[in-house]
Amino acid sequence: MKRFNRYSLPPWVRTMRGVCAQFIIPFCIFQGIRTILLPTTFDVLLLTIFIAIALAIYLEVI
Repeated sequence: MKRFNRYSLPPWVRTMRGVCAQFIIPFCIFQGIRTILLPTTFDVLLLTIFIAIALAIYLEVI
């Protein structure tokens, strides 16, 4: 299986990855506070998705 190389991506994809890396932690914090105050199924699923994206970005899976 071919190893993933993030430098082989187009420039616009690398830019979007950088933008997501900057904004994902504040989104997770906001969503976590919102989930604690008013937990709904949608809020929990959205928080789970945000955490998965944050882990993927910071562990360099994406």
